[in-house]
Amino acid sequence: MSGNVVRGGRRFVRRPWRLAAEVSALLIAAVVAFPLYWMVLSAFKPAGEIESTEPRPWTLSPSLDSFRRVFGQQEFGRYFLNSLVVACSVVVVSALIAFLAATAVTRFRFRFRTTLLIMFLVAQMVPVEALTIPLFFLMRDFGQLNTLGALILPHIAFSLPFAIWMLRGFVKAVPEALEEAAYIDGASRSRFLWQILFPLVFPGLVATSVFSFISAWNDFLFAKSFIISDTSQSTLPMALLVFYKPDDPDWGGVMAASTVMTIPVLVFFVLVQRRLVSGLGGAVKD
Repeated sequence: MSGNVVRGGRRFVRRPWRLAAEVSALLIAAVVAFPLYWMVLSAFKPAGEIESTEPRPWTLSPSLDSFRRVFGQQEFGRYFLNSLVVACSVVVVSALIAFLAATAVTRFRFRFRTTLLIMFLVAQMVPVEALTIPLFFLMRDFGQLNTLGALILPHIAFSLPFAIWMLRGFVKAVPEALEEAAYIDGASRSRFLWQILFPLVFPGLVATSVFSFISAWNDFLFAKSFIISDTSQSTLPMALLVFYKPDDPDWGGVMAASTVMTIPVLVFFVLVQRRLVSGLGGAVKD
């Protein structure tokens, strides 16, 4: 009886804190989501309401004119396809390399292994802006300027350190006894790698792939720096410049193009959300 009273007392004490935590979470979510809401709202607002000196957080006369201007752009479909090729290439290649590298630095003992891991961290700490100019000359020397390769290769390089460090924990969490049991049952190293280890660390691959996809999809710096003359190789972030003119910016077009640009990221999140949560939480347990 007394236990019930104590438990009841605890619930009574916890409820205000829980309510405060839930209200705080809702407020933070509202603050984070408000720019996204304003972007979508502005995409549907008529031009007169966008340029109004008294902005309102709603519209009574939604319009699709901004979207018509976006899809009326001759090269918009090509920009979308280029962004999709760059992002998917970065996700697939970086996930494959990171998985093999994480397995190597976790399962194998070799000289300078710790040094190699520290170098991965150091590479992650260098600002991207500081390496843009050296990368520009590197891409020029290799003849990759004005090609999608100039966007794919740097993003793979920048996404690998984080992916390797994250996947290293997943590979390390798989018991070595499982690997030994697989070998005793006659499994080869490649079969253990792809049929046993790969499914176990797949949630970690999904989590790292989300970061790689967002980084490559939203990239503006590399696209602006390495695609200098051939606009057929441009990506979606560069398409926003079509609607932005210093003297007469088309804010409706900018917001509509940004909304269209956001949809693939949201779809990708919806498709991998379950794997993403388990990957960030650590789905593999010893």
